[in-house]
Amino acid sequence: MLYLAPGIINGLSRRIHKIPDNLGTAVTVQQMVFGNLGPSSGTGIAFSRSPSTGEKRLYGEFMFQAQGEDIVAGIRTPDPLYTLKDKKPGLLEDLQRNATILENHYKDVQDIEFTVEEGNLYLLQTRAAKRTAQAGIKIAVELAEEGIISKEEALLRIEPSYIRPLLKHTIDPNGCVDVIANGLGASSGAATGIIVFDPEEAERHHRTGQPAILVRSETTPEDIHGMVASDGILTTRGGVTSHAAVVARDLGKPCVVGCESIKINYGQKQLHVNDLTLIEGDTITICGSSGRVIRGEIPLVAPVFSREFLTLLHWADEFKTMGVYCSVNSPKEARISRSMGAEGVGLCRTEQMFMEPHRMPYVTKMILARNIWERKQALSNLIPMQKEDFLGIFRSMEGKKVNVRLLDPPLHEFLPSQEALALEIERARVAMNVKEMEEKEKLLKRIKILHESNPAFGHRGCRMGITYPEIYEIQARIIAYAALELKKEKVYVYPQIIVPLLSHSNEMKEVRETVTKALEEVFAAMGDRIEIPIGAFLEIPRACITAHKIANYADFFIFGTNDLTSSAFAFSRDDAEGKYLAYYLDHKVLPENPFVVLDQEGVGELISIGINKGKKVKPGLSIGICGEHTSDPSSVEFMQENHMEFISCLPHLVPAGKIAAAQAAIKAKMLQNKKDTD
Repeated sequence: MLYLAPGIINGLSRRIHKIPDNLGTAVTVQQMVFGNLGPSSGTGIAFSRSPSTGEKRLYGEFMFQAQGEDIVAGIRTPDPLYTLKDKKPGLLEDLQRNATILENHYKDVQDIEFTVEEGNLYLLQTRAAKRTAQAGIKIAVELAEEGIISKEEALLRIEPSYIRPLLKHTIDPNGCVDVIANGLGASSGAATGIIVFDPEEAERHHRTGQPAILVRSETTPEDIHGMVASDGILTTRGGVTSHAAVVARDLGKPCVVGCESIKINYGQKQLHVNDLTLIEGDTITICGSSGRVIRGEIPLVAPVFSREFLTLLHWADEFKTMGVYCSVNSPKEARISRSMGAEGVGLCRTEQMFMEPHRMPYVTKMILARNIWERKQALSNLIPMQKEDFLGIFRSMEGKKVNVRLLDPPLHEFLPSQEALALEIERARVAMNVKEMEEKEKLLKRIKILHESNPAFGHRGCRMGITYPEIYEIQARIIAYAALELKKEKVYVYPQIIVPLLSHSNEMKEVRETVTKALEEVFAAMGDRIEIPIGAFLEIPRACITAHKIANYADFFIFGTNDLTSSAFAFSRDDAEGKYLAYYLDHKVLPENPFVVLDQEGVGELISIGINKGKKVKPGLSIGICGEHTSDPSSVEFMQENHMEFISCLPHLVPAGKIAAAQAAIKAKMLQNKKDTD
């Protein structure tokens, strides 16, 4: 008898793994063997190393009197492979020997499907095993240390986006938790979210930014869209080689399987554990390492990196050529970034400093000011507060560059919404608090004046800095004072000032004059000076096209890929992702989400134009780049090709950025070697 095993790949899986639709599907023709012939027959899946932890030992599951589908479908819960040690020791030894041979041949951990027919072992197939991020790192590093693969190959095997769970917080082992059930830990990491029972609901919550845990009896390929959208996956049946477990490890999401004490009522959207009933929308936490299911949201702790992970990052530092900086809002984020290995700050956003609750009254006074003198008076109250922020960030980044972006968002973003303010006015009227009512009415009037139809392209960035130069003047002074105070303490930092939202060289020229004058006044007052370069933030197509003119007044360029993508496509990200972008991706109108994977054909071309034109004016012009694209491997390869000095990531993504940068450098070297050979 022959067995036909089609490799079924649905559309979403193809898109996740970048498999072309015209590639077709595989059909394997092989001899049929039976694991259900009798008590000495069975079927199983073996891994040459643990796909969950990376431990170097045979790992898997076995089921007597069963066929392979019984295991992978999650219909029955199998026994761990090690139970064969007592029942069939010779079989386990034979399997271990073959697993070692296959691993050494393919130079990677193997996922082996096998059947035992009346005591005879048959290997049905082997392939590179899906694994958790934690296991993938341990396996890659140990294979390199064992001499089976090179350091370069070890780095290339780590998908940067899938190590993100390792870079986030995990369950506090000392915290008080309400464990309601225990299953099998199938994919490491912890996740908290509301309970959802169907994939479509998971997608809906994902679009609104609400974290969700997808709870199913078992998953099938039809559930893949919900698994991608969810923050974690919980199943009541199946083992660590079931569909849910394999896909979760591939996606890098926490997963608990085989939690048989949980009973699901899909009709009423409830789950039952003993006497406890939870409904859709209730919050749970799952631990994919221990298999625990916990009621509610619980304390989390910072990640602890394994020896193998630190070794991999050390290797990444050996091979990468671009610096990996961080994008921060506060001293706390700067400290976290430095602990993650950040080599500087690529983007320090100053607007978050204005939004602290105790500072908002002064910001409101600044916005309501009737003239420049009132505005300066209001700003002067913010000086000591913002200086403390810069002192904290600069201390954390001692010896490193810190790129500080001057205030970027429009002023109305610092004010309450019209709806909220109208409600407060009505409450003051009912309470007959005339003074409060008049103050809030005054504020509402100012908000209406500041209202813009399209604030993304409105009175913000350098436009605000030109019309209200005192804002940028004050910020420049604070940066200089903070840096010089630390210099007196022999704490050296290298601040650089970024001018945002440029569209014309005259904007850069005017802001530079304002900032330079403010810096010189501080240097004169302090009797000391420090070099503070002033650079351009290129995030509008016109700025890229006229970069040769902007370069005359800029000491360096930084490209902001988030806003550049929005302005190049004329997409509002929130609207696009919530309304039509998913349709575009499903129907191949766009090949990738341009806010995740850099559009090299359009946005990338604008960046290349900006670099080339800028360097024609200033050949030694320093170039950096910020945005979410800096942890996407294909986007980072583009940045490598364009000789970026640094990429800037969110604090917890710095390690992923380092690995992506190392991979890009290794691939570039391999390509150059191939060209030289050819």
